[in-house]
Parts: sequence; structure tokens; C-alpha cells
Amino acid sequence: MVRPLSFEIILSDKLKDDFRHLDRKWHVAIRDAIDEQLKFTPDVETRNRKPLRTPIDEARWELRCGPDNRYRVLYKYDTLTREVHIVAVGEKRNNELWVRGIRVHP
Repeated sequence: MVRPLSFEIILSDKLKDDFRHLDRKWHVAIRDAIDEQLKFTPDVETRNRKPLRTPIDEARWELRCGPDNRYRVLYKYDTLTREVHIVAVGEKRNNELWVRGIRVHP
């Protein structure tokens, strides 16, 4: 079986600040989910990966990960350049998404 070409993962400069607002013990799990889920097929909808109904910032897709899928990785991708841009990482609290300590989506 031929493995598809990988996408380059490009992290936003703001991600350090995003991670400061998240529980430290889940940082590695979130980074691992980014590598495992977005390296080869960021454009394929799965149980934990789907397009956003309403874009948030530049992000068009979200990846759910962590305990109880509490964390959200917001990203966009470009199939021509084979790049995935991680826009933000946030935490879902009840029905609200929080990024950098600010509610961004109800």
C-alpha cells in the first residue's frame, strides 16, 4: 500500500499562549493528536475531525482531542501547498469554546 504524501504542519505564533490556558498534562496528547490526525488526511471528515459550520478566525476545520474530546484544534489546510495551518487550540466548556481565556464561540 502506498502511503499518501504528508502535509507540513505549521503552528501559529499564538499557540504558546493558547497552551498556557490549558492543563499542562494534556499538552503532549494534543500535539500527538495533531501529528496523528492531520499529517496525511486533514481534509477527511471523521468522528473527531469536521468542518466548522461557522469559521473561527481563519480556521475552517476542528479536531477534537483529549479527555472527553474537551480540547479543540482549529485549523485550515491547503492541498496545493500540502500545508496544515494550526490557527488555535482551545477548550470546550459546556457548549462554549474558550481560546486564550476568551470565549470565541457560544
